[in-house]
Amino acid sequence: MAIHTAFAPGWADAGGGAPAGSINRPKPLSELPRLARDTTADDPWPVSVLSQKYHDAVARWPGAWVEGQIVEINTRRAGSAYLTVRDNFEDISVSVMGFRAFAAKARDFRQGDRVVVHGKPDLWVKQTRLSFMADDIRRVGTGDLKEQIEQLRRQLKGEGLFDAENKVRLPEFPQRIGLICAPQARAEGDVITNARLRWPTIEFSVVHAHVQGPQCPPEVVAAIQKLDADPSVDVIIVARGGGSFEDLLGFSDESVVRATAACRTPIVSAIGHEDDWTLIDLAADLRASTPTDAAKRVVPDVMEQEGIIAEARMRIESRIRALVDNETRLIEGYANRPSLTQPLTMLDKPQRFVDEAKVRLDIALRRIADDASLTVEKLQSSLTALSPQSTLDRGYAVVQTAQGAVASDASVIPDGATIKVTLKRGALEATKTATLSQED
Repeated sequence: MAIHTAFAPGWADAGGGAPAGSINRPKPLSELPRLARDTTADDPWPVSVLSQKYHDAVARWPGAWVEGQIVEINTRRAGSAYLTVRDNFEDISVSVMGFRAFAAKARDFRQGDRVVVHGKPDLWVKQTRLSFMADDIRRVGTGDLKEQIEQLRRQLKGEGLFDAENKVRLPEFPQRIGLICAPQARAEGDVITNARLRWPTIEFSVVHAHVQGPQCPPEVVAAIQKLDADPSVDVIIVARGGGSFEDLLGFSDESVVRATAACRTPIVSAIGHEDDWTLIDLAADLRASTPTDAAKRVVPDVMEQEGIIAEARMRIESRIRALVDNETRLIEGYANRPSLTQPLTMLDKPQRFVDEAKVRLDIALRRIADDASLTVEKLQSSLTALSPQSTLDRGYAVVQTAQGAVASDASVIPDGATIKVTLKRGALEATKTATLSQED
């Protein structure tokens, strides 16, 4: 059933519903109670009338200067700025908005800045929501919380807690992830869902803890120490969704940062959104921009790994095939050589060498034999020429004593001695009768 919200002239110009019993036709403003004390259960004000009266009352309030610290600021849209300013001492905040000149000034401010803002209270009738419509903003100084965090950062950095050499490399293929998050938090579902989409066999050890407020630091420290002591946990993720500067303060607590730096298991911080930062990000071994990003960076992509394996197998098969083909060509080359197709051809060259050597040896031996024969003939001729027989052949004779000695002097043979005379043919014995002179 449709509810008519149009107003006739003279009715409440703020819009709104009609009282019970006349839902289709709202009462004219003149028929409604004029004051709040005049309303009853049977004659109430529509919500629109109440909201409009609040608006009219707030509009009469004077402007004011207020001081506080910026915990949220949004100047992404040109010409408008939306801030949340927190009291410097109490946990009380107010929404501040402004346009044009104020928006231009607000672009120079950041989270944690301490400011004074001038403006007037304003109530948005549509949601009956009170805010502070600002027209000027000035810097007082760096926010106390931000300055404290910066001092702590410098102190811990000086102790070496953020040094790169202290970072532990994440395992390439973890089997179990330790997850620290709030109970029933969206961050838990984001991490688990995205991690299992990439690596379906991954397991989780989830430890729930407060992720903001005074309980946050001790519970997060206890969770880190618990998971670090578990040998089955390969990597730890500390995850939290986005929030204001104040909401994330627990992750800049000194105890949390020191527990993170002391953690022996690789630890990943996934606090807030990409623009948010806390000190745990500096102490962690890896900083992820969001919980979803942490899941993607901690586990590999099964599809990508399958592609790597397929490509590696293809390269291995290609190399093996090329190696086998190369060896096959080499074997075929050996098999087609004449030495294997006609093995006897292997003996042709050695046989030719033997035949040639035999010929050369025969020639050399014949030459040696001929030279030796010639030498023998020469020696024979010389011996023949020098032999006693040759002398006898020329008519000479050899005279020997009875003792066989060749007689060269007739005077040494006594007369009457028997001598042997060797002639060209034969020999004879004779007796010396006298010694003759050479003239005789």
